[in-house]
Amino acid sequence: MFSLGSSHKFYLYDNPCDMRKSFDGLCGLISSVMGRQAISGEVFVFLNRSRTHIKLLHWESGGFVLYYKRLEQGTFPVPKDPKQELSWSELVLMIEGIQVVKSIQKKRFYLP
Repeated sequence: MFSLGSSHKFYLYDNPCDMRKSFDGLCGLISSVMGRQAISGEVFVFLNRSRTHIKLLHWESGGFVLYYKRLEQGTFPVPKDPKQELSWSELVLMIEGIQVVKSIQKKRFYLP
């Protein structure tokens, strides 16, 4: 069951990753390169050099869950802002292959 949602924090590993790495190898990257704890409940996102494979590593109670997707055509777009943390909407857009080129947020009424 896919148990990820907007309540999670998502972190993009900003270097190409060897997709042969599994749980232990990815945990090593998380702790040594990203300086984070793999068992924190955060979700870590890894892409290969050609951006055709994506892995998401997540700790749930009892163990790790690894989500893996391989594209047969096209590539995963990377957000323009090369920050390490992703929002839920940025992750969904990336997985669905949608790249926002220009967006305008209209003014809305706000009651302070």
